[in-house]
Amino acid sequence: MAQFFSIHPDNPQARLVRLAVDIVRAGGVIVYPTDSCFALGCQVGDKSAMERIRAIREVDARHHFTLVCRDLGEAAVYARMDDNQFHLMKAALPGSYTFILHATREVPRRLLHAKRKTIGVRIPAHRVARALLAELGEPLVSSTLLLPGHDTALSDAHEIREQLERRVDLVIDAGACDTVPSTVVDLTQSVPVITRVGKGDPATFGELIGA
Repeated sequence: MAQFFSIHPDNPQARLVRLAVDIVRAGGVIVYPTDSCFALGCQVGDKSAMERIRAIREVDARHHFTLVCRDLGEAAVYARMDDNQFHLMKAALPGSYTFILHATREVPRRLLHAKRKTIGVRIPAHRVARALLAELGEPLVSSTLLLPGHDTALSDAHEIREQLERRVDLVIDAGACDTVPSTVVDLTQSVPVITRVGKGDPATFGELIGA
């Protein structure tokens, strides 16, 4: 049975944040809010928890997970970025963007795009997500909470608990989330390319982005 924490969206209770991180470190799968959709999250390197997320989403090994990081310094441990990429990301983050970059050797192989050896990284603006990441001290391996047969992500934590109470270890309620996923920007090519238009506004990048 999943635990259910109600955490204040602007002033996250430190005790509940610590308990949530303890669940992650113990191998748990959590549902947590971001500045776009609710996400499924687990610890980096926890193969069993990752497979549980794949089972919930009903996706195979080709599914791309995202590393949700607390800041660009942490993201740089797992993703290679040059000065131009760094400044482009800095202009948009924290926010509802996922950036695709070439991975470093710190990324477990099972998280990589099989052919391109890339990884998606996010730095959310949501205060609860940021509190979790600060307490955890490393990224969360994450996937948008889009259930099989659904066209949009679930936005209500109570509904999520009803549907997943026996399949996740914790649901965090900090109010309703959006149903629009993050905007995805591929930075692995000579010109940055938006591969998915989502909640993050492409106009943030002015004329730097191709299509």
